[in-house]
Amino acid sequence: MSRTQRKERRTQRANRCDAASVFLCVLCSLLCVLGPERSEAAQEPAAPQNVTAAQLQAAIGKLGDLDYATRTTASRTVRRTASTQAVPALLQAVTDQADGYVRYRALVLLTGFNDPRTKDSMRESLASPNDRLRIVAYSFFEHNPDRGMIPQFLSALEKETAEFVRPALVRALAAVGDDVRVRQALLREVTRGQDFFRSAVIEALGDYKAQYALDAMTGVAKLEGPLQDDAALALGKIGDKRALETLAAIQRTAPRPTQPSIAAAICLLGINCESHVGYLVDALKFADKNEGFQELLRGAASGLGALAVAGRIEAAQALVDLGIPAKDPTRAPVALALATVALRNTPLMMTLVESLTNRDAALSARRVARESRRRAVAACRRVRHARRGSRQGALLHLRAPDLLGIARQLAPPRPHADHHRQARFLGASSCRAAC
Repeated sequence: MSRTQRKERRTQRANRCDAASVFLCVLCSLLCVLGPERSEAAQEPAAPQNVTAAQLQAAIGKLGDLDYATRTTASRTVRRTASTQAVPALLQAVTDQADGYVRYRALVLLTGFNDPRTKDSMRESLASPNDRLRIVAYSFFEHNPDRGMIPQFLSALEKETAEFVRPALVRALAAVGDDVRVRQALLREVTRGQDFFRSAVIEALGDYKAQYALDAMTGVAKLEGPLQDDAALALGKIGDKRALETLAAIQRTAPRPTQPSIAAAICLLGINCESHVGYLVDALKFADKNEGFQELLRGAASGLGALAVAGRIEAAQALVDLGIPAKDPTRAPVALALATVALRNTPLMMTLVESLTNRDAALSARRVARESRRRAVAACRRVRHARRGSRQGALLHLRAPDLLGIARQLAPPRPHADHHRQARFLGASSCRAAC
């Protein structure tokens, strides 16, 4: 093997670890609630734990440890400590810790205690040069809107260029989209700047059902290009049936990879959902069995994910049924779609897991998958040592081993053209304790 080939292999492995570590963290932390298989040691204690100040400080210091088991044990210790003891220690860590990654993890854990002092810490973090801290802070204000922050956010919109931070800022603004100043700013961002950032704006406006953006979305959807599928899906999410005329028109002319987004959008408007869901499932199956249709594959998985987030459990069921036996390249977009559903419509995902009739079959490969995951984590440790800055995200902490089994069969996903979009979404997700 030549030196160039070895370098490419190392790069692919690094990208795979980046995507896999974030995705596994989402689904593994999500699904530890439902299964009856939890060991006694893994169960949440009935009351906060009593730890000494030295033990708590030692745990905080290990939040950035390269060893997966060490840092997750440290996170668990901090989470289970009484808030009167944990919150002051975390606040101090966010400001005083020398390790920027530990400061980030401390800020994420702080959001799980619902302490009023958290908001002040988030405000201070907005000015941090640490991208991760700013991501967590903007994500916090997305879910805890503060209208007094609008002028500061609008000012930041003019100068924030970090590729994972800016989408989180956009979503924080979209959450207060009833403000005229915010509406004007976001509508301007739909049509200017890099496509990656414009895509984030379009997605946020769709997720927040921004009726005021209907005309802007319609204009983008009519233009064939890399943002047409995003705009079409956003029109469906907004839910205004006036968009049906535009969607029907572009459905006749749009390229094949864009068709799944259009079908999902029409279904989101409540039109002929049964046939559109069937089309998305068929498209996913076709792209799975035939090589060379990766864009169609991603579009179909994303469309089913959007429908599942909107409450259509049959779409989530199709993703699980197709994703469990799938291999690369099908596995990656399906895994991303399920992670999206798990974070943005957790009750639906929990209902789905409880109703799985093939739960035992889904978990039958757990032993093999555990060993595969052990090897993947070992490889990621080596990569993280040199590329610690690659990990992004402030992730929702729940519990549930059933989806954990499914996640292990779906991950680690393979890197693809939407890798930045994947990282962007996970980085802007709700802030609870990260794994």
